[in-house]
Amino acid sequence: MRITTKGEYGLRVMAELARDFGQGHTPLSEVARRQGLSLAYLEQIIAPLRKGGLVKSKRGAKGGYALAQEPEAITMGQIMRALEVTIAPVECLLESVELECCEVSENCSHRVVWKRVRDGIAEILDSTTLADLA
Repeated sequence: MRITTKGEYGLRVMAELARDFGQGHTPLSEVARRQGLSLAYLEQIIAPLRKGGLVKSKRGAKGGYALAQEPEAITMGQIMRALEVTIAPVECLLESVELECCEVSENCSHRVVWKRVRDGIAEILDSTTLADLA
């Protein structure tokens, strides 16, 4: 399992918005400047976060993005899921894969361990809020 730049940068964007929470909307160009990231890539990342109800946008001179909820109410797990970042360490634990993904899945002794790894990571992500990160 490896967190992609999409997941990493998504967390960085959300942490920046958490730091600015209550101060209005933050232009994405400002987030890109602060974090040293590509504005074009952040524009791709912010869209699923907005669609997932985690951020809200405002157009105009004082426009930009802001968290849709307080930082304490948004978890790392919600962010990763909105960005469709998988935390499954093996393919047979992906939600999009059938239970029987290979010829040994019925008797696989490793699958139980990988499931515990996935569930442990999910528990940590779901219990860590943006307030914890900011």
